[in-house]
Amino acid sequence: MEKIVPIIPIRDGIIFPHTDSVLTFGRPKSLSALESSFRHERIVCFVLQKNPRLNDPTADELYSVGTLSRIERMIRTDGEINAQVRGLSRVKILSYEDHASYLLAKVIEMQDETEDTAEIKALCNHLINEFRRAMNLGKPADFLVFMNIMSETSPSELSNLISSVLDLKPQDKQALLEETNVKIRLEKITEFLARELKVLELERKIASKTQERFEKGAREAMLRERLKTIEKELGEEDGSETKELLLKVKEAKMPEDVEEKAKKEIKKLAQMNQFNPEAGYIRNYLDWLVVLPWGRKSDNNVDIKAAEKILDEDHYGLKKIKERIVEYLAVHKLAGKTKGPILCFVGPPGVGKTSIGKSIARALGRKFVRVSLGGIRDEAEIRGHRRTYVGALPGRIIQGIKDADTKNPVFMLDEIDKVGTDFRGDPSSALLEALDPEQNNQFSDHYLEAPFDLSDVMFVTTANVLDTIPPALRDRLEIIHFAGYTQDEKFHIASDYLLKKQMEAHGLKQTQVAIRNEAVKYLIERYTREAGVRSLERQIAALFRKVAKMVAEGKQAKTIVAPQNVNTFLGPAKYSSTIAEKKDEVGMSTGLAWTEAGGDILFIEVALMSGKGSLILTGQLGDVMKESAQAAMSYIRSRAEALGLSDKFYQKLDVHIHVPEGAVPKDGPSAGIAITTAIASALTKIPVRRTVGMTGEITLRGRVLEIGGVKEKVIAAHRAGLKTVILPKDNKKDLEDVPKEVLKDLRFVFVQHMDEVLSLAFTKPLSKPKTEEVVSISRPLLHASQPRPAD
Repeated sequence: MEKIVPIIPIRDGIIFPHTDSVLTFGRPKSLSALESSFRHERIVCFVLQKNPRLNDPTADELYSVGTLSRIERMIRTDGEINAQVRGLSRVKILSYEDHASYLLAKVIEMQDETEDTAEIKALCNHLINEFRRAMNLGKPADFLVFMNIMSETSPSELSNLISSVLDLKPQDKQALLEETNVKIRLEKITEFLARELKVLELERKIASKTQERFEKGAREAMLRERLKTIEKELGEEDGSETKELLLKVKEAKMPEDVEEKAKKEIKKLAQMNQFNPEAGYIRNYLDWLVVLPWGRKSDNNVDIKAAEKILDEDHYGLKKIKERIVEYLAVHKLAGKTKGPILCFVGPPGVGKTSIGKSIARALGRKFVRVSLGGIRDEAEIRGHRRTYVGALPGRIIQGIKDADTKNPVFMLDEIDKVGTDFRGDPSSALLEALDPEQNNQFSDHYLEAPFDLSDVMFVTTANVLDTIPPALRDRLEIIHFAGYTQDEKFHIASDYLLKKQMEAHGLKQTQVAIRNEAVKYLIERYTREAGVRSLERQIAALFRKVAKMVAEGKQAKTIVAPQNVNTFLGPAKYSSTIAEKKDEVGMSTGLAWTEAGGDILFIEVALMSGKGSLILTGQLGDVMKESAQAAMSYIRSRAEALGLSDKFYQKLDVHIHVPEGAVPKDGPSAGIAITTAIASALTKIPVRRTVGMTGEITLRGRVLEIGGVKEKVIAAHRAGLKTVILPKDNKKDLEDVPKEVLKDLRFVFVQHMDEVLSLAFTKPLSKPKTEEVVSISRPLLHASQPRPAD
């Protein structure tokens, strides 16, 4: 039977037939529809919105099936109406009628399709039992609804009542409302109720576990309190935890003052409630105190021969370092107790600074601890945090000692030159105490608040450069320089260590691959250009990867790597066999430089142009190197007559000095004589010998002063294929550190004055000046073989 009734949209709820609900309405159209209906038949139709966010939905934004309902009672409040409504039947909306105040529609009732079968009865009984189970698991439901469900009701009414209390999405409830077949509706409800039962069972399980944990904690707390009371009555005030801590303190063999402090903390902990947050902090503190090796030491290996053998097994060369370790062992053997040395290994990357630390520990029979200091900016990383902070811990040094479980490990502080500083403090200053043999027997960590003896620790630090290490810290270090390896040393390292290591790493056997000695040398010369051996190891690894691929693909024949076929594995050679110039050039000299990666050669180029006497400097030169160039130019001007130049030659010339590889910053005074030689060559048109390399600082009077980095520079000259090296006379002593195979291949000339440099570097002698008259600032040219007057 068709009816025209007011339509009231509902945002997210469904009114089912045979159910009572209390609803609150506030939208103007809903209020108008309610008041109009309440004055007449009190019949309305509630319809679910498709989009609950719409405040004024149109007919197209409502579902086509709703619930015909009666308004039982209504209470008006400020701007709202609370109404008790009862669902009567499902209706389908046929059409909407025109009405200004609210929606009005023609509806028709939808009859349920039901049968009185045993299957439907079974479904109803199952639903009633499952709903009772859900209520027992804590499902919220109105008591009257529960009573109605438990009483004898028709299958249709039962389905409506249970649908109204199921925890479903609005779309799922709408689907149940639109379903007129009672059997299908009951089956859907059974599925939804089963799903809800699973959720309720999980919630009950979670709640039960939580309750058990809470009850267990409360029970334990109560028992502990009772135990304390019983122990107090018996005169045994120390609990089991306290006894255990006191025993650990005794076993730790702490110094007396530290043991006294630990006992005070234990007493404080015993008087404290276990749920007090401070109790956890005290336990952590005591745990740190008892695990530190206050009295535990590793037995020193004082067998000098065995130690030398271990050091030689692990590293090739490094004579000075090995001698220093053997000396330490000898003193320890004779004197019994010695303060641990503070060594600092300085050198370019890849020369074995870090790995030698492990070998030292193995040779001494001690534990090895490594801490990287690169990028550390917080002082607390070294000294620890104070216990007042949440999550406080001891510093890296104490943590390392704890990990070693011995008070005399070999402790490596890696990359000490890369320690930073900011508003949190200066970590390098915090290292002063730890790295001072006179103070570190009382090293104080902020967290421990007790002195720890570090005098037995052998500290080893590593750095690439010394410039960034503060002077006060540098003064405490025994510095040992690591120079770059020569090609012969690299060959031995590759043959004795790297090849075996990489062969094992790639799963290869000697029956599957062999690398000839000539191939290893070719690899070093043509594929690497470094002070260390890291790049060399990477190239060997790349070669073995190619071989491993061939073996994995089923190649049976043994692979022989020779110089001729290296490029088939690694591609074209990256470097030429020599990097010296191909021919003698005018206005170009070869200087020797020191870098973080070892030694290197650099070319000084000079070009002359018509101008007004300007000196142009390019190649990203630092201030010191620029000043060297200016000093060189001043020297040339002062020696103009001796060089066969007019006194005013510079007034109509611009001199451009360039050092190639402009992207690389360069600085330092040691290129002074190379710059001077290049300028003199350009002005006199005399070529400079391409096989001559030189290094030295120049003064305005032409004196050649001592420089640093001689070993690295000489090795670079040897690697570049130079034949003669010009050095300041005061640097003659530094050749003791240069490997013998390098000394054998090079000719060294030691000079004191720039005149000697020019006579050695130029391919022909300078032309004599036109007149014998010499300006007072000048001096006659000298050759290296001639004596020079005293300055």
